[in-house]
This record gives sequence, C-alpha cells and structure tokens, in this order.
Amino acid sequence: MKRKFIAAWFLAIALTSCSKDFLNVVPETLLSSATFFKTESDFQQAVNGAYVPLRQMYNERAWVLEEMHSDNTYYARNTLYGAVDPTENVADFAVPTTAGTIPNTTITANDNVLVQYRLNYVIIARANQVLSLIDGITFSSAANKNNQKGQALFLRAFAYFDLVRLFGRVPLHLVPITGREDAALPLSTTEEIYAQIEKDATEASKLLPNKKDQEQGRVTSGAAKTLLANLYLTQKKWAQVETQMKDVITNDGYALMSDYNDAFSYTSTNKNNQESVFEIQYMEGSAGYNGNQIYRFLPSPITADEIKPIVGTSNPQATSQESNNIPTLDLIQAYEPGDKRKDISIGNVFLSTSLRAEKNYPYIKKYARTHSLNQNTGQNWPVYRFAEVLLFMAEAINEQGRTGEAATYLNRVRARAGLAATTASSQATMREAIFKERRVELAFENKRWFDLTRTGRVKEIISAYGAKVKAKPADYYFPAGAVPPPNAFTVLDDYYGLPAVEAALTPNF
Repeated sequence: MKRKFIAAWFLAIALTSCSKDFLNVVPETLLSSATFFKTESDFQQAVNGAYVPLRQMYNERAWVLEEMHSDNTYYARNTLYGAVDPTENVADFAVPTTAGTIPNTTITANDNVLVQYRLNYVIIARANQVLSLIDGITFSSAANKNNQKGQALFLRAFAYFDLVRLFGRVPLHLVPITGREDAALPLSTTEEIYAQIEKDATEASKLLPNKKDQEQGRVTSGAAKTLLANLYLTQKKWAQVETQMKDVITNDGYALMSDYNDAFSYTSTNKNNQESVFEIQYMEGSAGYNGNQIYRFLPSPITADEIKPIVGTSNPQATSQESNNIPTLDLIQAYEPGDKRKDISIGNVFLSTSLRAEKNYPYIKKYARTHSLNQNTGQNWPVYRFAEVLLFMAEAINEQGRTGEAATYLNRVRARAGLAATTASSQATMREAIFKERRVELAFENKRWFDLTRTGRVKEIISAYGAKVKAKPADYYFPAGAVPPPNAFTVLDDYYGLPAVEAALTPNF
C-alpha cells in the first residue's frame, strides 16, 4: 500500500512539472485561432464565415422585426393552426416586455429578438477575430489584405447598425472574447455605438475596392459608403449623407435597372447586378446555401395546385401554416395609379380552403422566382440598391433646403416606375413625398420600421394603422369571428426589449 502512495506522489510531481509546457502545446490537428490564422487563405475563409449568419438572418428573422413590425405587412390568421406565436406578437405590436435589472432597460422572451441579436453577435465575433490578427500576417499584396480587412470592418459595422437600431443600447465588443468575464460587458450608449459604426464604415470605405474590381457578392467601397450614409441619415447629419451619396453616384458605377423587376435577382441569374449595392447571397441546391423566404411569406392554407404557378417547382406541396409578411391593404393603396412597381411587388392568389369569406390574398411577388425544388430557393436578398442611394440623396438635399435639386433624384426613381415628376415644391411636401416613395420603392426590403423610428412617426402611424386592424379585422386576413388579441398595438416603443435569455447571463441588463 505504501508503494502505491509513493507511485501516486511521483506521478503527481511528474504531471505538475510538465503541466506548464503540456498546456501550452496546441494539438496540430486542432482547428483554432492558434493554428488557423496563419495564411492569406485562412483569413479569406474566416471573412467568408463572417458573412454566413446573414443568410439565416434575412431568411428567417429580419423581415419579422423590420418589415412585419410596421404597417406594410401583417400575418394571415389561421384559427386551425393554434395559439398566437412570437411572430404574431411582433406583427401585433404586442411583444411582452419587462423591466431589466438596470434603469431604462427592458427585456423580452420573444424568440425572434433573441435569434436576431445572437446572429449579429456571431458576425461581430468572427469579424473581431479577423481584425485582431490580420495586421500581423503577410499577404501577397497590400490590396488583398485591405480587401479582407475592409470586409471584416464593414460586417462589424453592419451588425452593430442593425443592433443599435433594434435595441438602442447593446454591449460593444471590439476584441475577441477570451473568457466568461469578457462576455458580460455593460451596455454602451447609442452615441458610442454610432461612433464605432462610423469609424469602422469609414475605414472600410477606404480599404475596399470599387464594385467593378470586387468579387461578386462581397461588399464594396460603395456598400461601405452607403452604410455610412444610412448612419448619417439616422443621425440627421444631412451634409455628410450628401457627401457619401454624391461619391457613390458619381464614381462607383451603379445604375438603375431599366425594369424594376430586374432590380431583383432570379434564383440563379441577375445576381449582384448594376443596381445592387449589397445583397445577401443564396444558392439553390443541396449545398446548404439556399433560402425559402417565399414559402414563409405565402398565405395559407394553400393547395399544391395553387402554389405551383407562383413557385414553378416540379414538386409543389400544400402548406397549412399560419403565414406571415402578407402585404396590407394600407400598403397596396399607397401605390399611385399607373405605378409599375405594384404588380411587380405584389401578386394575388385564391385560397380555396381558406376560412375567410374573401379567399383572395395578396403575397410578396418580387421574391417569387421560379425554382426547381420545393422549399429551396436561390434568389438573393437586396439590402442596399442604387434606387435607395438616390432617395438618400434626395432626402439629404431637401433637408438642407434645396428642394428643387432634391426632386431630380426623386424623379429618377419615379420615372422608372412609370410615374410623372413629383409635384412637391416645398421642403415639407418634398419630405412627405420622399417618405412615401421609400415605402413603395423599397417595400418588403426591411426598411419601413426603421423609417418610422428615425422619423419619429411610430406612434402617429402605427396607432392609426392598429385602429383600422381592430375596427375591420376581416380586411387584415382574419376569418369570421377571429380578432386581434386584446393587447394588440399596445407596445409602440422605438426599440425592442433586450433578449431575456441573454439578460440571464449578464448583470448589465
């Protein structure tokens, strides 16, 4: 027995003496930051990885929080489907919130909020890893290093811009997290987050190549300048918006597609076209890069025969879910007579098995592109288009008192839609004309909610919209006897509550 204790003691001493070296040796087969970030190719793969969460974000959550949480789209109530879900709470402006642990914060258990929050931080974490190490690596050329670094800076800025507009205040992580203590940062102010976005986007705009010199699908200097202009627009820094947009319009080679329908990609063609400033990349097929947005948007219950003309697949399948992101009557009526965009953006389908007396439903047609297999689409999602660049420019110039000059940019967008020049002649009427033009030009592109918040019009517009939904639920896709919940249109805050699951992991909100 004594020999056993002595042997155990020698083993402990041996392990203790070599533990320092042993723990510092990284297994050669382990893929980690210690073994991976060594070559130019490694960094390109890492930057590719930072784009990946965007695909899930735009397929599943962004349209819920940023489009359906407005007066543009609603959900089609199917009383056979079951209880109200977290997505309907967003559409109903009834997201349950409670007070956070620190003053002036709220939290929510809504799953859409949680997933969007986390996906943004995955982008940020991956970008931070690249940015923390890239300057220490030799690349084949300075241009290649600048390109990869610029993309990482853009993606971090883009993710923080989404977060700050959704939540107002979030933790500002700028270096990789090394332990649990690093993860629980306090909330930064909105102004601090804006400042970091400006810094990152400005640097990215100088490092990234022009559209003609960039690989398709990757962000460009024009995309960075457009993000920067969007930030300045939110801050009402009109002169800075004009500076960025003038540069993009003059120097970056973008143009409106002659046909509005061609501004949006098909399932395998017309991607990253001359109007595209930045779009999320999808690919039809079995590689796992596909989307299925149109299936999430179609009203239901819909039969296979009813869905086939919309999607064109060889294996159409009926659906019976409770459908979302259905165009509202309010938006449909916002199109002027003769506006070509209306029939390109919105289609109609007859649902023979619907419980509603009115069985005709609108749907988002601009994303209904023919594809091969059920639930497997490849069209890209537009984030920034040149049309929005022109509208940014029009708004910035008008807010500086040059209404006549602003009209020239607005009218370029209207002309393609088949509309006459605007009649707006004062700053106030031009402001309203641009606000309305953004609604129809950018419908279903996740712009409406942020337009309402940045202009301070949430309570004005959503209160009136909610009153109409409650007064005439049949006009908003409720079958006879079904009505919005009692708490509908009671939570009209500019920001969502922070995710309750994340709040449980930190003392800071």
